[in-house]
Amino acid sequence: MAFHEVRFPPALSFGSSGGPERRTEIVTLANGFEERNTPWAESRRRYDAGVGLRSLDDVEALLAFFEARAGQLHGFRWKDWADHRSAPASRPLSPGDQLIGTGDGVTQGFGLRKAYASGGHVHWRAIVKPVAGSVLLALGGDVLAEGLGWTLDPATGTVSFASAPPPGAEITAGFEFDVPVRFDTERIEVSVASFRAGEVPRVPVVEIRT
Repeated sequence: MAFHEVRFPPALSFGSSGGPERRTEIVTLANGFEERNTPWAESRRRYDAGVGLRSLDDVEALLAFFEARAGQLHGFRWKDWADHRSAPASRPLSPGDQLIGTGDGVTQGFGLRKAYASGGHVHWRAIVKPVAGSVLLALGGDVLAEGLGWTLDPATGTVSFASAPPPGAEITAGFEFDVPVRFDTERIEVSVASFRAGEVPRVPVVEIRT
């Protein structure tokens, strides 16, 4: 099993359906109250790659990608068109989009993350597959170009500084990112006649932990 640092063709993932899934264990007590718990700290996302297929060329590209990943064996990158940026869809990326850490004079590595805030509650999602070349970084409000004092590992989402940021200095970043996924099926069934009639195959994809 390995992870292939290759993105599923964006033209095929565009128009696909899917999104985050949570797992909650609910126990109803004798008095009618509930106890709720979750074994998952993070959501797990699921998608259907078949929805984006529009031509037989697309089907061929899907089959080639499926075979190159050996079906479910190897993971790959997936662009979630509904959630792939540090900034809202209505504005461009900015190095101040997300707070990824605060300097302490010792720590040199910081993981990219994205905040989901609502009703006074915030969930921080670790971003482990940023898009290389898309990351904008600022230290204490000063924008730093990549390679000038810091580097990015696009396979893990870790930003590494040549020297530890000073205590209290905020590290912020803007970026695009992919979701690490694998195929959630061992086979792809395609009928050319059905496809030409408008019926597309179902191709489930599921997020994996890396």
